[in-house]
Amino acid sequence: MVSNIQTLSANNPATVRTVAGGLISGMVYGMWTMMVEAVLHAGENLIAGFFSPVVYIAATVLGGFGNPNFFPAGKLPPADPIAIVLGLMGHMMNSVIFALVFFAILRRLTLNNTGRLVAGLAYGMIVFAVMWYVALPVLDPVMLRVNF
Repeated sequence: MVSNIQTLSANNPATVRTVAGGLISGMVYGMWTMMVEAVLHAGENLIAGFFSPVVYIAATVLGGFGNPNFFPAGKLPPADPIAIVLGLMGHMMNSVIFALVFFAILRRLTLNNTGRLVAGLAYGMIVFAVMWYVALPVLDPVMLRVNF
Protein backbone atom coordinates (compact mmCIF):
# COMPACT_ATOMS: atom_id res chain seq x y z
CA MET A 1 0.00 0.00 0.00
CA VAL A 2 1.44 3.34 -1.06
CA SER A 3 0.86 6.42 1.06
CA ASN A 4 0.86 9.91 -0.40
CA ILE A 5 1.03 11.81 2.89
CA GLN A 6 3.47 14.69 3.07
CA THR A 7 4.90 15.78 6.37
CA LEU A 8 5.62 19.30 7.47
CA SER A 9 9.32 19.49 8.25
CA ALA A 10 11.95 22.17 8.35
CA ASN A 11 13.65 20.50 5.37
CA ASN A 12 10.58 20.98 3.19
CA PRO A 13 10.88 24.26 1.19
CA ALA A 14 7.09 24.68 1.17
CA THR A 15 7.04 24.55 4.97
CA VAL A 16 9.84 27.11 5.19
CA ARG A 17 7.94 29.42 2.80
CA THR A 18 4.75 28.94 4.82
CA VAL A 19 6.46 29.79 8.11
CA ALA A 20 8.12 32.83 6.51
CA GLY A 21 4.78 33.93 5.06
CA GLY A 22 3.12 33.53 8.46
CA LEU A 23 5.83 35.62 10.12
CA ILE A 24 5.62 38.34 7.46
CA SER A 25 1.83 38.52 7.54
CA GLY A 26 1.88 38.53 11.35
CA MET A 27 4.32 41.44 11.35
CA VAL A 28 2.27 43.41 8.83
CA TYR A 29 -1.02 42.94 10.71
CA GLY A 30 0.62 43.52 14.08
CA MET A 31 2.29 46.75 12.96
CA TRP A 32 -0.94 47.98 11.41
CA THR A 33 -2.79 47.41 14.69
CA MET A 34 -0.02 49.04 16.73
CA MET A 35 0.05 52.11 14.47
CA VAL A 36 -3.74 52.48 14.59
CA GLU A 37 -3.67 52.30 18.39
CA ALA A 38 -0.81 54.82 18.54
CA VAL A 39 -2.73 57.29 16.36
CA LEU A 40 -5.94 56.81 18.36
CA HIS A 41 -4.12 57.45 21.65
CA ALA A 42 -1.63 60.08 20.38
CA GLY A 43 -2.98 62.83 22.64
CA GLU A 44 -3.05 60.52 25.63
CA ASN A 45 0.15 58.46 25.54
CA LEU A 46 1.66 57.65 22.17
CA ILE A 47 4.11 54.99 23.41
CA ALA A 48 1.61 53.14 25.61
CA GLY A 49 -0.94 53.30 22.79
CA PHE A 50 1.55 51.90 20.29
CA PHE A 51 2.50 48.94 22.49
CA SER A 52 -0.98 48.31 23.94
CA PRO A 53 -1.95 45.52 21.49
CA VAL A 54 1.05 43.35 22.37
CA VAL A 55 0.68 44.11 26.08
CA TYR A 56 -2.98 43.04 25.87
CA ILE A 57 -1.87 39.82 24.14
CA ALA A 58 0.58 39.17 26.98
CA ALA A 59 -2.20 39.70 29.54
CA THR A 60 -3.18 36.07 29.01
CA VAL A 61 0.03 34.84 30.65
CA LEU A 62 0.60 37.79 32.99
CA GLY A 63 -2.52 37.26 35.07
CA GLY A 64 -5.29 38.59 32.88
CA PHE A 65 -6.57 35.14 31.89
CA GLY A 66 -10.35 35.44 32.12
CA ASN A 67 -9.99 38.68 34.08
CA PRO A 68 -11.37 41.71 32.19
CA ASN A 69 -10.29 43.98 35.08
CA PHE A 70 -6.60 43.05 34.76
CA PHE A 71 -5.95 46.42 33.12
CA PRO A 72 -8.51 49.05 34.14
CA ALA A 73 -10.94 50.00 31.38
CA GLY A 74 -10.36 53.43 29.89
CA LYS A 75 -6.69 53.41 30.89
CA LEU A 76 -3.83 52.26 28.66
CA PRO A 77 -1.63 49.48 30.02
CA PRO A 78 1.97 50.38 30.84
CA ALA A 79 4.56 49.74 28.12
CA ASP A 80 6.26 46.98 30.12
CA PRO A 81 9.23 45.43 28.23
CA ILE A 82 8.48 41.90 29.46
CA ALA A 83 4.84 42.19 28.41
CA ILE A 84 5.89 43.58 25.02
CA VAL A 85 8.26 40.65 24.37
CA LEU A 86 5.71 38.07 25.57
CA GLY A 87 2.97 39.67 23.47
CA LEU A 88 5.15 39.72 20.35
CA MET A 89 6.13 36.09 20.91
CA GLY A 90 2.50 35.05 21.31
CA HIS A 91 1.37 37.02 18.27
CA MET A 92 4.11 35.67 16.00
CA MET A 93 3.63 32.10 17.25
CA ASN A 94 -0.09 32.29 16.45
CA SER A 95 0.71 33.76 13.02
CA VAL A 96 2.89 30.76 12.18
CA ILE A 97 0.35 28.26 13.54
CA PHE A 98 -2.49 29.79 11.52
CA ALA A 99 -0.27 29.87 8.40
CA LEU A 100 0.58 26.18 8.80
CA VAL A 101 -3.10 25.29 9.25
CA PHE A 102 -3.96 27.30 6.13
CA PHE A 103 -1.19 25.56 4.17
CA ALA A 104 -2.42 22.14 5.33
CA ILE A 105 -5.93 23.00 4.12
CA LEU A 106 -4.83 24.72 0.90
CA ARG A 107 -2.49 22.00 -0.33
CA ARG A 108 -5.44 19.62 -0.53
CA LEU A 109 -7.23 21.98 -2.90
CA THR A 110 -6.21 22.60 -6.45
CA LEU A 111 -6.59 26.32 -6.91
CA ASN A 112 -5.05 28.84 -9.25
CA ASN A 113 -3.40 31.95 -7.79
CA THR A 114 -6.69 33.89 -7.78
CA GLY A 115 -8.39 31.04 -5.92
CA ARG A 116 -5.55 30.96 -3.38
CA LEU A 117 -5.83 34.70 -2.84
CA VAL A 118 -9.59 34.51 -2.29
CA ALA A 119 -9.15 31.47 -0.01
CA GLY A 120 -6.51 33.35 1.99
CA LEU A 121 -8.73 36.40 2.42
CA ALA A 122 -11.67 34.24 3.48
CA TYR A 123 -9.46 32.25 5.87
CA GLY A 124 -8.12 35.45 7.44
CA MET A 125 -11.62 36.83 7.99
CA ILE A 126 -12.77 33.52 9.51
CA VAL A 127 -9.76 33.35 11.85
CA PHE A 128 -10.32 36.98 12.90
CA ALA A 129 -14.04 36.42 13.57
CA VAL A 130 -13.46 33.21 15.55
CA MET A 131 -10.67 34.77 17.58
CA TRP A 132 -12.58 38.02 18.25
CA TYR A 133 -16.01 36.57 19.05
CA VAL A 134 -15.19 33.11 20.47
CA ALA A 135 -11.62 32.85 21.78
CA LEU A 136 -10.86 36.33 23.15
CA PRO A 137 -13.93 36.71 25.39
CA VAL A 138 -12.85 33.52 27.17
CA LEU A 139 -9.04 33.56 26.96
CA ASP A 140 -8.06 37.23 26.95
CA PRO A 141 -11.00 39.60 27.46
CA VAL A 142 -8.73 42.63 27.92
CA MET A 143 -7.59 42.18 24.30
CA LEU A 144 -11.07 43.25 23.25
CA ARG A 145 -10.09 46.82 24.25
CA VAL A 146 -8.02 47.08 21.08
CA ASN A 147 -9.89 48.91 18.32
CA PHE A 148 -11.94 46.43 16.27
